Amino acid sequence: MEGMIARYPLTQDYQISRVIKGGWQLSDGHSQEISNNPVADMFAFAERGIDTFDCADIYTGVEAMIGDFVTANEARSNPASIRVHTKYVPDYDQLGRLKKSDVETVIDRSLARLNLERLDMVQFHWWNYAAPGAVEAAGWLKDLQQTGKIELLSTTNFNTENTREILDAGIKLATTQVQYSLLDPRPEKALLGLCAEHDMHLLCYGTLAGGFLSERWLGATEPHSFSNRSLIKYKLMIDEIGGWDLFQSLLQTLDRIAKKHGVTIASVASNWVLAQAQVAAVIIGSRNAAHVDRYKEVFDLQMDDEDRAAVQAIKTQMSIPPDDVFDLERDKTGPHGSIMKYNLNAQ
Repeated sequence: MEGMIARYPLTQDYQISRVIKGGWQLSDGHSQEISNNPVADMFAFAERGIDTFDCADIYTGVEAMIGDFVTANEARSNPASIRVHTKYVPDYDQLGRLKKSDVETVIDRSLARLNLERLDMVQFHWWNYAAPGAVEAAGWLKDLQQTGKIELLSTTNFNTENTREILDAGIKLATTQVQYSLLDPRPEKALLGLCAEHDMHLLCYGTLAGGFLSERWLGATEPHSFSNRSLIKYKLMIDEIGGWDLFQSLLQTLDRIAKKHGVTIASVASNWVLAQAQVAAVIIGSRNAAHVDRYKEVFDLQMDDEDRAAVQAIKTQMSIPPDDVFDLERDKTGPHGSIMKYNLNAQ
């Protein structure tokens, strides 16, 4: 329907908005940049159809912030129907010696922070595949699901091989949250196929590459210093796909399509990802609700064959980043991994 945020059924009884409000930008490390009233902003998103929220145990302060929103929503005479997706990310230094009680402690903490009796979704991450115990930990999460503490189990930033190991152990996964954009096609290598085999869906972050996929960077001089890790992270992806000149060619292509349809470059980039097989939703990183109504145009946009061919033509000129999903970021000694923070649950 025109002017509406589309919805996606993950199961027969579980629907989400196809645009998810991300929580990473609300963490304490970004506090100087966010709204003075994040709970009011969450209501603004929910009232406009973006009623699914993403957070994590390691996003400092965010679960509690969303918990305040959950409490305020429940106190309303006509509460909104919302979904909250969190993550379980054991610290890098804890891997290989994790106990079942450690997992339950963090899940119970998330329940308390979010003011929920059951977590809608827990997305599991494991930093180091050389450390044993990932499948066992996923099994402990399944046990907590069976006791009623978790509704849906998912993964985040797992590559295809290690996702398959969890599935082969008989653990049902609803989704996997991964980076996927016109600048990062790594899920297309193998993960999308695995998801199709197992009726799994993708929740995609980085769809706008931290804001690089926007008019702001069209025609801009290549930057060499940045104000935050997010821009560093996505500039590294621009370098991986072929560099700044090729990135500008992509922006020019997206800009032509955007102007043709009267939308923004960001809407074209988001629309393209949402059209890919197995993609359920994109996660947006808006720090406040100032531009929330713009997301409706993502679903009003109807790209034609000419548009899709133009995007494909520029995609064929790009280098595909090496290895599988998140493998570059998993290497602590490389440029992608060296900017990560690995032990945030210890705080």
